[in-house]
Amino acid sequence: MLHEFDSVIVGGGGAGLYAALEASRTANTAVISKLYPMRSHTGAAQGGIGAALGNVDTDDPVWHAFDTVKGGDYLVDQTAAKILAEGAVQAVYDLENRGLPFSRTPEGRIAQRRFGGHTRNFGEAAVKRSCYAADRTGHMILQTLYQQCIRNKVEFYDEFHVVDVILEGHRCAGVVAFELATGEFHVFRAKATLFATGGFGRMYRVTSNAHANTGDGPAVLARAGVPLEDMEFYQFHPTGIRGMGILITEGVRGEGGVLKNRHGERFMERYAPTLLDLAPRDMVSRAIMTEISEGRGARGDRRIDDYVYLDATHLGRETVETKIPDIQDFCKTYLALDPAEQPMPVQPTAHYGMGGIPTDVDGRVESSTEVYEGLYAAGECACVSVHGANRLGTNSLVDLIVFGRRAGQHIAEYVRGTDMPVISESAADGARKRIARLRERTGKGEFPGPLYEKMQEVMMSDVGVYRDAESMRRAVDRLRELRTRLGDVAVQDEGQRFNAEILGILELENLLDLSLVTAATGLHRTESRGAHSRRDFPERSDDEWLKHSLAWMTGDQIELGEKGVDVSIWQPKPRTY
Repeated sequence: MLHEFDSVIVGGGGAGLYAALEASRTANTAVISKLYPMRSHTGAAQGGIGAALGNVDTDDPVWHAFDTVKGGDYLVDQTAAKILAEGAVQAVYDLENRGLPFSRTPEGRIAQRRFGGHTRNFGEAAVKRSCYAADRTGHMILQTLYQQCIRNKVEFYDEFHVVDVILEGHRCAGVVAFELATGEFHVFRAKATLFATGGFGRMYRVTSNAHANTGDGPAVLARAGVPLEDMEFYQFHPTGIRGMGILITEGVRGEGGVLKNRHGERFMERYAPTLLDLAPRDMVSRAIMTEISEGRGARGDRRIDDYVYLDATHLGRETVETKIPDIQDFCKTYLALDPAEQPMPVQPTAHYGMGGIPTDVDGRVESSTEVYEGLYAAGECACVSVHGANRLGTNSLVDLIVFGRRAGQHIAEYVRGTDMPVISESAADGARKRIARLRERTGKGEFPGPLYEKMQEVMMSDVGVYRDAESMRRAVDRLRELRTRLGDVAVQDEGQRFNAEILGILELENLLDLSLVTAATGLHRTESRGAHSRRDFPERSDDEWLKHSLAWMTGDQIELGEKGVDVSIWQPKPRTY
């Protein structure tokens, strides 16, 4: 089945919806999503959006840009960081005007609270910069943008899974999608196509990511020959619920929550004496793992699955119930404890990929030498790069609203002077053959479940918070073996309608591809920077490694390249807090 639109947005989260909203001003626009958009992972973002509004503390976008660069361990492209910080103020007020119900100060302004790594006057002291709607900020963004997209008559294709991109050289002509309800393939022809498919945290066993976060966009484009940028940098959020990965927002620490070890010590005084518990996430995660490895975790057994405590009891019941109500509900439901009365058991949790599809500041996908015409990306699946080696807290939502908005605006102008591309009648043949091969092996091969679990174990143990050459080399070998075994996976469900097994195999293929790229690029970068922390190369090396990595995937072989980092505003310095 063939569909034609001026613009097609793949992904119904915050970046995709904002892009669709802006593009629909001039373009006939469709959103393709494998989920109902209100179930997109943006809804799980709790703590807030960083924007230098200055409603509570004196603030300036240039300080926000500096914190972004410093937090990213100077691998951030600085002009992009400046655009991020300045655009955040505009985008937050735009969301407010569109109906987003932000929490308020007594004077009626948008309320703001502290978040990790956010400072005033270039690191002098912590600043309240995070704009929030209780601890449901991401959910409110989805509500607001989805309603506005409906108002603009954006067409939604829910429960459609994109399996291929249609590229003619460096020109994108659309995508091929698998309809879950029928098992049929649909070709979407478009002047402009934007990927906003979110993250790929499900390659780890303990993760804050939803089950749908399987890296669909980056994997599809990587198999089509598009390089991926900075994939070695994967952030672990320091405070996930022990053993489950459900996030305890940084907003808890922003309200005054404190991390403690088994002796009741506020251990962040040893690691970040200025910002303490609100140091950047990579530093806090490493501090927790160091406490655990030295026997000061809650159990004291030095095992990787030990944990520490996040104590909010001193904040008082009123603060807990009004500022972090969802966190209180999570703890009561999953831990049978009330954070107003007992400390919460937490551990570092796979959370966010800094790398992804390389783009310029207007969301246009670019290789090392040229821009792909009509192809865009935004959100976590993209790499602008404004996160560098470690994303600053709140900048995920900032990235969504600033660069989703900018990409949509660029699309709105681009499609006005562009002809509809020509596509071949055989555009969907490759995708059909992939599914046909799966069905031919019905009942005669491996089950995907054990492969999925093995991938997650490998990534968790060998490409986690701390890494070294031996572990990552082992991971590369094991992941190549798993990719080979995936070729023998059999489909047990012969049905056409809502065949979740086929969807699961397609998602596993995407995760295995991105896991291999992550391990290979991590092995290649022989330094420690941000979230990439190597035991065998513990120091940052600007002379050798102040550069972005690029990775091209051909089968199970990864070809590595590089491109420069924009350091046009601030020169790299040692990162202290």
